[in-house]
Amino acid sequence: STAALMPEEDCMKLNPSFLGIALSSLLAIDLWASKRLGVCAREGSTWGSARPLMKVIEISGHGIPWLLGTFYGVCQSDSSAAREVLLNLLFALLLDLVMVAVVKGIVKRPRPTHNKMDMFITISVDKYSFPSGHATRAALVCRFVLRHLVLAVPLRVLMVLWVIIVSVSRVMLGRHNMTDVLFGLLLGYVLYSVVEYCWLSPLSAPALFALW
Repeated sequence: STAALMPEEDCMKLNPSFLGIALSSLLAIDLWASKRLGVCAREGSTWGSARPLMKVIEISGHGIPWLLGTFYGVCQSDSSAAREVLLNLLFALLLDLVMVAVVKGIVKRPRPTHNKMDMFITISVDKYSFPSGHATRAALVCRFVLRHLVLAVPLRVLMVLWVIIVSVSRVMLGRHNMTDVLFGLLLGYVLYSVVEYCWLSPLSAPALFALW
């Protein structure tokens, strides 16, 4: 009889759905585990001495070095095939930046509380955590490189290891929660498929290639 007198929204709060309970539990586990794994979040953390190394790994997955390096490669390339691959890598990196910024702006999940905001070159949406741009970029670049560059098996293994190390370092540094990284890897994997579908070539984008 008491429940019948309550507004509908109050009844729902008292009787949460199974899905709501499951999501809340997963979120709590995610936050707890991410904090436990943030062993390099600060100098005084468990593995605080490894923090400088983790920050070097962080830079290896940052968008600015990748964009500048790819743009320089396009400008210096004297092969039409290499220029086509590099232009599409540049397109992929720009698409990655836009998509990650859009999702971060929509979700607006704050960074973990144990994170120290000393990241290398940040923009406004970088105050948000979901998804991990480093993980997204690493997955995207890895798929692109393995697909379009001829590499020896050891180098292909190193490329995959780099993705794993970059992803794990985001949680160890306290930059992201585990779900941020996992979704970032998934997003990067999907974005590569978009790049392949929209592949830029002298036939599909002659004006772009005429610039070079």
